[in-house]
Amino acid sequence: MLTIRKATPQDTPSIVDFQLQMARETEDILLDKDTVTEGVDAVFRDPAKGIYFVAILETEVIASLLITYEWSDWRNGNVWWIQSVFVAPDARGKGAFKALYEHIKANVVGDGDLRGIRLYVERGNHRAQEVYRKLGMDGDHYQVFEWMK
Repeated sequence: MLTIRKATPQDTPSIVDFQLQMARETEDILLDKDTVTEGVDAVFRDPAKGIYFVAILETEVIASLLITYEWSDWRNGNVWWIQSVFVAPDARGKGAFKALYEHIKANVVGDGDLRGIRLYVERGNHRAQEVYRKLGMDGDHYQVFEWMK
């Protein structure tokens, strides 16, 4: 049975492993495990940074995502950004992300201070884009620009 819950510090090893795998898979980047662990731990120490959610199949963590916050003056409320999404390769196609997304969306719908959900996706990640479209999201309005140190 697939369940969704807010992550706890005990989920850190799974989340860190997922982030290391995602960086290798999507951008061919080898991240420093200690740095990623410190970054994940920082979220658990300071909820203002975000919230992790995990998908559990039986007793195994098979997917995770991070929610961060954006204040929208246009909407006078917060928008939840979905980040750091990863589904274990052997669990893909089994509804883990859909369940996570539906859980997040239900939280947003039920909270009067939340206005919506956003995420960004690599241009070449067509599989993920198709999943997002099937869930009713669109990428028609914005293009993300960035500068990173």
